[in-house]
Amino acid sequence: IKKTFEKYNHLDKVLPAMGYGEKQTRELAATINKIDCDLVISATPIDLNRVIKVNKPMLRVRYELEEIGQPNIKSVLKEF
Repeated sequence: IKKTFEKYNHLDKVLPAMGYGEKQTRELAATINKIDCDLVISATPIDLNRVIKVNKPMLRVRYELEEIGQPNIKSVLKEF
């Protein structure tokens, strides 16, 4: 997680889940457990409640993306 914040230093007030392997989920759970907050909002593609145990409530939210112009995702990903 530390390396992720170093790489993406613009992140603020969010905790990215950058992988779901044993080490990543262990670090994610430990970090969440240390954070002073009332609620964790999880917008990850997987249900984090199934892979980690934390000491505070975690609410899973979903989202959808509607492309409304250019560039669209397809054109951006083509560059990679």
